[in-house]
Amino acid sequence: MKLSEIKSNPDNPRVIKDDKFKRLCNSIKDFPKMMELRPIVIDADNVVLGGNMRLKALQFLGFKEVPNSWVKRADTLTDEEKKRFIITDNAGFGEWDWDVLANEWEQEQLIEWGLDIPNFEPGDIVELEKITTTYNLNIKCKTPEELEDMKLILGVTANSIDATRLKYLLK
Repeated sequence: MKLSEIKSNPDNPRVIKDDKFKRLCNSIKDFPKMMELRPIVIDADNVVLGGNMRLKALQFLGFKEVPNSWVKRADTLTDEEKKRFIITDNAGFGEWDWDVLANEWEQEQLIEWGLDIPNFEPGDIVELEKITTTYNLNIKCKTPEELEDMKLILGVTANSIDATRLKYLLK
């Protein structure tokens, strides 16, 4: 399909900045199979519903045409479904499991592939093992004595407790 036939969505609510745009371009160059697995989605008028940034990257990289498998037509959607798709396609429903990422993946690759690591500044190397999650536990006690007993059971003297320790104690 000719890229000139595909129209960017003028109401696209997403933007991409310099560094991430460069990473996206590199990703397409280094791993073009991804475009088949996650194609640009267009409506009956060839307006992009999903993949505006990929279209922009392809244009920047000098592509004039792409394989038909890199574009998927969604021409049976209602106007309401189109609006929903535009948002839902870009919504991040899940969360990263930082422990798995730290133990099973190479940090440099994750960054290269476009993953934003919390507290990361370009040029810094962040040790994923040091990223932690804080949990708040609210325990309701009927009396001050029950509260003191609970603190003794949990092994704390303050009003907060280390989440790892709590996880261990509650097993």
